[in-house]
Amino acid sequence: MPTMADVARSAGVSVATVSHVLNGTRPVLPHTRQAVLDAVEELGYTPNGLARSLVTSRTRSIGLAVSAISNPYFTEILQGVESSALEHGYSLLIADPHDDPAHERKVVQLLHERRVDGVIVAPSAHPRELVAYLTRHAVPAVFLDRLVHTGADAGEREEPGFDQVCAESAEPTAGLVTHLASLGHRRIGLVAGLPGLSTTSERINGYRHGLAAAGLPHDERLVVHGDSSADGAERATASLLSLAAPPTALVTANNAMTIGALRALGERGLSVPGDMALCCFDDFDWADLFSPRLTAVAQPGRELGARAVAVLLDRLAAPDRPARTVRLPCTFVHRTSCGCPARPEKGTDT
Repeated sequence: MPTMADVARSAGVSVATVSHVLNGTRPVLPHTRQAVLDAVEELGYTPNGLARSLVTSRTRSIGLAVSAISNPYFTEILQGVESSALEHGYSLLIADPHDDPAHERKVVQLLHERRVDGVIVAPSAHPRELVAYLTRHAVPAVFLDRLVHTGADAGEREEPGFDQVCAESAEPTAGLVTHLASLGHRRIGLVAGLPGLSTTSERINGYRHGLAAAGLPHDERLVVHGDSSADGAERATASLLSLAAPPTALVTANNAMTIGALRALGERGLSVPGDMALCCFDDFDWADLFSPRLTAVAQPGRELGARAVAVLLDRLAAPDRPARTVRLPCTFVHRTSCGCPARPEKGTDT
């Protein structure tokens, strides 16, 4: 079995240089790095991960804690995290926190005890225990998809205590509302997500801003919580339909809730968009297969996952750097559930 010394001799460099290339511990000239990688490939050298971790105190592994991994949106995020981690020579350990604050803290602790170099977490609505654990143990961490405000007032716009990566939420939601208003709708309902999540509050704010931009009044009765699930959205949509003056258009705040809203409409024999126009946050592969085809905001799931890895690696390289929040734009995918005629599909960043 070839050794690191064999690789060094083949590449014409020192063993230390081979170590720096394989472990990323020091910058190496591009041609030297390539010579080492070529020698590794030619000789079939496999680094001893256990020995390397003992020397560097790094395992070159990342922990990912994301709920509802079966959700197409989080599946895309997972693909982005995994491909980027592998590209940088990191393995991935995955856990599902089930959006439960106590379980969330437990699974992150288990990942930490397995000596991952850092964690990427989509936090629950109440991540106090999670934040306390990460802070107490100085675990390098990136919050993904959902923001966490660590000040006394959750609404403060203070600098975050942790690195965070998410998509824009408020402006794209406002765009869905103004689009429906431009089609003549005056009573537009919102099926919002689980209370406490930053994505929920931001999409509610976007909904309100959209109404204001369209010159429409805000009626609290038209905002219901589907708790980010299909069953919850089905119940919430039913409550909207039972109003004396129900909405003529709906915005659903994630893909699971879109399914629930469609169930509620179907059970009452209501058609989309004939009886109810519909726009949804979160695009997914089968949105184009519905009849009518679903008008949606598409989040850049894979890019979010890849960016979270990049931000975590930056944190590992410079532990004292200021925390930052990275937001990525979404894309408006114009189809026919909003009531517009079919047209060539074009994406627009929002």
